[in-house]
Amino acid sequence: MPESNDENTIIRMFRVYKRYGAQNALADINLDIRRNDFLFVNGPSGAGKSTLLKLLYLGEPVSEGQILINGMNLSRVSRKRIPDLRRTFGIIFQDYKLISNKTVFENIALVLEVSGHKSKYIQKKVKSVLRTVGMESKIDAYPPTLSGGEQQRIAVARAITGDPKILLADEPTGSLDAESAMIILNLLKEYHSGGGTVIIATHDKELIRSIRGRIIYLQDGQLQIPKAIEV
Repeated sequence: MPESNDENTIIRMFRVYKRYGAQNALADINLDIRRNDFLFVNGPSGAGKSTLLKLLYLGEPVSEGQILINGMNLSRVSRKRIPDLRRTFGIIFQDYKLISNKTVFENIALVLEVSGHKSKYIQKKVKSVLRTVGMESKIDAYPPTLSGGEQQRIAVARAITGDPKILLADEPTGSLDAESAMIILNLLKEYHSGGGTVIIATHDKELIRSIRGRIIYLQDGQLQIPKAIEV
């Protein structure tokens, strides 16, 4: 992998392939992402958008090529260091992935508990992030009692509670109405304005039009830069 002298590059992908059997899900991906980028990964369903995000946090292993995160080569990360790597990221899923039999507080607190934080800090931090997403009144609610938009706001709160450097969002507004989608987008913009890096995988052109960000385009697992989004 070529060395980068740009200290602002937070992610580098070099000749990355992901295969399932003989099929390429991603092929020859070369991509640099800088600190405080707001990056849209666009493309149709099945293009490899979700797979690309999974490779970044080692949700899936790379078949070929190299990925650097903050200078850390993922191909050389030991199993013991994977939790440290994943704390670099906050992850937002389209289907929320909240634990239905735990309260909103408990869902968010889990992130801090596994990091070894003390109870007093956890109480304060969870209330703070819920206030940020406008959901403090739902602290004792269970996810199934909430609307889709409310659950996604809880998912955003959970994603940012560990103060990650990078926020990954996989179709974060795909199942939401327009009003809820705008709330989620504004929360992502707020995180970005605080210095965070945001990477959103989406096929939603309306979402992309609503904010000025960098766009890459995936088609059949291959990267095309740039790709114009029709207004």
